[in-house]
Amino acid sequence: MDTESFELKVVDVVEETDDAHSITLEVPEDLAAHFAYKPGQFLTVAVPSDLTGVAARCYSLSSSPRADRAEATVTITVKRTRDGYASNWICDNVREGSTLRVLAPSGIFTPASLDDDLLLFAGGSGITPVISITRTALARGTGRIVLFYANRDERSVIFAEDLQQLSADHPDRLVVVHWLESVQGLPSQEQLRAFIAPYTSWNAFVCGPAPFMKLTVAALRELEFPRERRHQEKFVSLGGNPFGDLHALDDVEVYEDDEPEVSGPQGPVKLEVELDGEEHVFDDWQPGTKLLEHLEAKGVKAPYSCREGECSACAVRLLEGEVRMLHNDVLDEEDLAEGIRLGCQSVPVTDTVKVTYH
Repeated sequence: MDTESFELKVVDVVEETDDAHSITLEVPEDLAAHFAYKPGQFLTVAVPSDLTGVAARCYSLSSSPRADRAEATVTITVKRTRDGYASNWICDNVREGSTLRVLAPSGIFTPASLDDDLLLFAGGSGITPVISITRTALARGTGRIVLFYANRDERSVIFAEDLQQLSADHPDRLVVVHWLESVQGLPSQEQLRAFIAPYTSWNAFVCGPAPFMKLTVAALRELEFPRERRHQEKFVSLGGNPFGDLHALDDVEVYEDDEPEVSGPQGPVKLEVELDGEEHVFDDWQPGTKLLEHLEAKGVKAPYSCREGECSACAVRLLEGEVRMLHNDVLDEEDLAEGIRLGCQSVPVTDTVKVTYH
């Protein structure tokens, strides 16, 4: 693996709640281009592990990118999870002056336009990418924002003061609705459907615990939200090591050539790729070679993070032809039906393939 990682210095740690810390990292001027990011994206962090050498985890950026200057800092927010090794290690050990090894920002949980009307749903620490979207849209966009934020109780509300201040500063554009389980119980699909009903023409973003996301997405589907206006963020614990230090994985066996056989074309495939407004055309994509690996070999800087099919940083939309994914832990049946595929795991099935990066 040749994933480029960066050592960033921690310049501030804020205890948002009893179990959530915001960690601000300094970005040197020569790395500013690597850390240009969109609201809703995440960083992949290397956490030392006695079992595997490195435990890789994805944490959303809670800071807001500024359009008028290169970013000097970025901030992630990490909430402790029960039996969560990485989150507890970060909250227990990371202090001002520490360093963290990270990959560049990734992810597709971000609005296409900051001028859209946004219907945002966050459960617990799912507020992290959502507040980045909220802050950025209010600062740089023109649309209205309605945020439904569910938590266990009042003490669990991350960014409570920030949300209060944003609401006061933008009373005509931002409405925040807090839902506390300690007061109202868990929200039902019927209650969520009633909440959503006035906003069926807006763009919805959902992030939080799996049951919360499942319930919210079901309510959105009931109201016939089209897939292109319905977004959800999914994170899983990365099983592989995207940081390239294979020597550090003392207890992990790595098989470079032991990949399953894949049926497909017998000869080279024609590949067309749209990325960042540019079109790349190749006539020599070899069967069995992953899309990301082929693009890297051609000098194309395609996005990725884990390289294991366990995050969505490398997602593409299939426009023509078909590919097969060797591994997929994040895309559901609806994503697949919409033509979304993981570039790091896709090998060609047809003689011609055309894709576009989100």
